[in-house]
Amino acid sequence: MSARKTERLLNLVICLLAARQYVSKEKIRATVSGYSDCKTDDAFERMFERDKDELREMGVPLETGTNRTWFDDEPGYRISPSEYALPEISLEPDEAAVLGLAARTWQQATLARAASDALLKLQAAGVETADVSLAGIEPRVSASEPAFEPLWRAVCDQRPVRFSYRTSQSPDIRKRHVEPWGIVSWHGHWYVVGHDRDREAERVFRLDRVVGEVEPFGAPGSVAVPAGVDIRARVVGSATERCDREVARVRIRDGAGFPLRRQATAVKPDEDGWDIVELRYWDTDGLGEWLAGFGSDVIALDPPELREAVLRRVRAVAAGSLRGVEP
Repeated sequence: MSARKTERLLNLVICLLAARQYVSKEKIRATVSGYSDCKTDDAFERMFERDKDELREMGVPLETGTNRTWFDDEPGYRISPSEYALPEISLEPDEAAVLGLAARTWQQATLARAASDALLKLQAAGVETADVSLAGIEPRVSASEPAFEPLWRAVCDQRPVRFSYRTSQSPDIRKRHVEPWGIVSWHGHWYVVGHDRDREAERVFRLDRVVGEVEPFGAPGSVAVPAGVDIRARVVGSATERCDREVARVRIRDGAGFPLRRQATAVKPDEDGWDIVELRYWDTDGLGEWLAGFGSDVIALDPPELREAVLRRVRAVAAGSLRGVEP
């Protein structure tokens, strides 16, 4: 559903909820924002009929009637507050914590305002939504990737998308045409799972590797999600499969790189106070960024794409530092 249509339906619901009497179509057309774009009576009639059907499909108790029983007035419309009101809401502490976490997830997305408003409405109704953590920890999940919102909307609309994508194994950027099934966060990154039309196979894509804009195409509702598909299991399985086949060789200075040493599958002494460490991994860019953080104490040896990932990170940091130096 488009933002304009959503706003129009919301305005219509507010109007009919606030009215003490049945509201005629003419008054609705004149007062509800969104209907003024209709240039003809027929266009308004078609739009209004569709909106009424959608409200009823969503469970909104839309009533039809007249304000004067003994006269043949034109039918009007209203929504009874008692029929529309939610029952009393009570949340357990863990449920309230999940709501708070969900709202924080949107803090860097364009829907942050809607999430904040939802929490305020619950609090105004007397529902406790305190900023509590689960099991004594404070989880942090952000949705800062530019591709997050358009892909999330495509999942909701069941609509195919196309985007440019850079894999971890190659710097090349290629166009992908994907039928998105769902989005999941795992180990600090967001992934979309779906059917890759170019390869005619299921694929997992990391959102921070999407380059440029995500463009929807095709009709909404044209994507069929396989029954029983487990999106999280697909992401975890894909990561595990890559981890099993990727091995990095890294040179580490004595007395340095302890986090890397703890994850090593093999450590062999090298000359001049260095060790050769082997690591299993699945994310070339992620490991490259991690290795670059150790500075001159760590040198990536193999594979070549890992060396290039480290060098890209070092060059980017060096370029940023130089830009801040006065000539």
